[in-house]
Amino acid sequence: MEPTIVNAIHNLCRENHSDATFTITGNNESIKDLSTTILRDGGSLGFTFEDATTELSRLKAAYDAQAYARNRAAEYPSQGDQNDMIYKDTKNSTTTHADAVEVVKTKWPKDNSGPIE
Repeated sequence: MEPTIVNAIHNLCRENHSDATFTITGNNESIKDLSTTILRDGGSLGFTFEDATTELSRLKAAYDAQAYARNRAAEYPSQGDQNDMIYKDTKNSTTTHADAVEVVKTKWPKDNSGPIE
């Protein structure tokens, strides 16, 4: 799932307040500052909302960089089908499994250039 501002705030809370508990109220659309984030011990947050938006940008870049992997996973044959292909390839000296995997890898290259039809 694509990262949200709540994910970014969670990361920063864990990073800056590893032993404290915290509460974030509201939803991703309603959070416009850190007034919805409260440390339960009453302490002050060790980061700003700008830090949270920077963290969100970092999380989104990492998420986007893995688009090819999510797309590949959705298109690979099921594990059972792959096991069957491997079994038959071993028995018949064929390359059905490798060919099926290569089709998906070619369609969804790691450079995230999008599907190649």
